[in-house]
Amino acid sequence: MTRVEKKELHRINERIREREVRLVGENVEQGVYSIEVALRKADDLGLDLVEISPNAAPPVCRITDYQKFLYQQKKREKEMKLKASKVVLKEIRFGPQTDDHDYNFKLKHAQEFLKEGCKVKAYVFFKGRSILFKEQGEVLLLRFASDLEDLAKVDSLPTLEGKRMIIMFSPKKPAK
Repeated sequence: MTRVEKKELHRINERIREREVRLVGENVEQGVYSIEVALRKADDLGLDLVEISPNAAPPVCRITDYQKFLYQQKKREKEMKLKASKVVLKEIRFGPQTDDHDYNFKLKHAQEFLKEGCKVKAYVFFKGRSILFKEQGEVLLLRFASDLEDLAKVDSLPTLEGKRMIIMFSPKKPAK
């Protein structure tokens, strides 16, 4: 973003074209003032008049240092991005005739993923004629869901999509 585009985000000082503005800020008596009085107050303090809410009636303006205002706004946006949760999806693949040892091994991995807060997508992949064992695949996924019920909630029940039968889990929120 160039310097000119930054200036266009907020109207400042003489670029504010309203007759009256609502004034807020530190060391300022809040209220509705004419634009001339508001500009004079900002000038007396050696700061800028920044329009922060142009759609209000009358528009809200703050007396502040504009560069400091932009810096604080960027900082706030960065903090919001950090707080936003990032969803990680882990996949676990089964065959229709998965043995108990392999099943337990994959179950343990799924439990670890859910404890970390990741979503889990478990699927049975049918190769060739193994599509005849759809029921076995569904039973396997439902067993998997029942084994994970204390850690996860089922987002979608087993559905067949092409050669895959898929079930989705998301971690349960810990009780506070």
